[in-house]
Amino acid sequence: MAHILVTAMPFAGHVRPMAAVAAALLERGHRVTAYTGAKYTDAFDRLGCATFTWSAAHDFDDAHLADTFPDTGKVGTRGLIANVRDVFIGTARGQVDDIRAAHEATPFDAIVGDVLSVSAGLCAELLDLPWATVSLVPLSMPSRDLPPAIVQTPGRGPLGRARDALLRSLVPVLTAPLDRPYRALRASLGLGAGRRFDTALYSPTLVIATGSPSLEFPRSDLPASVRFVGRLAAPQQPQPTPEWVQPLIDDVRPIVFVTQGTLDTDPDDLLLPTLEGLADAPVWVVGTTVGREVGVQPPENARLVDFIPYSAIVPSAAVGVTNGGWGGVLEMLSLGVPLVVAGGTIDKPQIAARVAWAGAGVDLRTGRPQPAKVRAAVWRVRREPQFKERAVAISAELEQLGGAARAAALIEAELLRWADREPPAPAPQSPPPEQVPPEEEDVIVARARRASPGRRPTVLTRASDRLA
Repeated sequence: MAHILVTAMPFAGHVRPMAAVAAALLERGHRVTAYTGAKYTDAFDRLGCATFTWSAAHDFDDAHLADTFPDTGKVGTRGLIANVRDVFIGTARGQVDDIRAAHEATPFDAIVGDVLSVSAGLCAELLDLPWATVSLVPLSMPSRDLPPAIVQTPGRGPLGRARDALLRSLVPVLTAPLDRPYRALRASLGLGAGRRFDTALYSPTLVIATGSPSLEFPRSDLPASVRFVGRLAAPQQPQPTPEWVQPLIDDVRPIVFVTQGTLDTDPDDLLLPTLEGLADAPVWVVGTTVGREVGVQPPENARLVDFIPYSAIVPSAAVGVTNGGWGGVLEMLSLGVPLVVAGGTIDKPQIAARVAWAGAGVDLRTGRPQPAKVRAAVWRVRREPQFKERAVAISAELEQLGGAARAAALIEAELLRWADREPPAPAPQSPPPEQVPPEEEDVIVARARRASPGRRPTVLTRASDRLA
């Protein structure tokens, strides 16, 4: 047994998979403490985790992100940079302070961090703890075979490869708006410059990657630390299924399921264009509104609901229409449903491109498609059987990768490897008290206390002892 800290940025799409990892670690007998925003502590409390919430860190409501971070509402690269700079780097110092305070009270043996919890790697470095990254979004680590992550797809042919090489050479310029605040953050914690920000999010020893190799662009330099686990399915409480669902499933008309996830939920983006584009089509359209007012009367062939369990309707869907949230994409693909993806913000254009590259759907290449464009894409996915075939193949791949149980086993193996490592070199001794003035002695003692908070010994057995 070990005491493991699990961190989750306070977004619904981050909390659910991290709760799945926490549940699997609890199942293996470990003690788990979760750290997230106040809105989502219940997700971990229900599992039996200890929890603590953002306190020194500036908490926020993911449903109204722009209220706290106004620049995150911008589209394109500017919005992406603002999102990472303000939400993830900007809150990290407060997160570090919260985690260090919790560690002093009840020490942790390891940190398992949401990839966008910048504090996880910093605290692992400060506290000398093993650290595993859970990548809840597609991998963005640099590669000699790929363009920078902000480019949707790799180039083809000699010209495309030349373009990608040129873009890679510009990475220091492209990442400067994030590198500068990240290095300032490290300096405020007394740390050196460290790795460039686009690599610093990932643990150098264990990266648990959601998704599958089929949804990644090929690269020859994927680090051995990256292990794919498929989809991380969180424990779900039973939810009622609307009475109108079963008659739709029993009907001969195919079902088109449309969702905008839980973050970018303006119905004008995708929900309404889908309803309009398919209004006179021989299909049933089932859409989720996440409590948003749609403002129009839905057509006769449509049913709208605030929330519905995917398990109640998606397995019966012929096509899924989505704005490209990674969690929803993986869930629909895990059920063998081919997709139409309209990705417009943050990482969603890259996710849409991956789905299309994998052959499991159509990329609309916009976050606000015209109704006719949605209709044409739905018809194409229905008409060409290879989309369904690829979705079914990816579903099998996601299942075989093991999910949360596999993630927990990998984390445990990393803890044992850490226990078997060579002990770090002893820190240089401070001058004896009699060789420094009294006022300097106070400073030395205070620094030592800040740098070496008390830790209880790990209760993990060394791997060599277990083999013996």
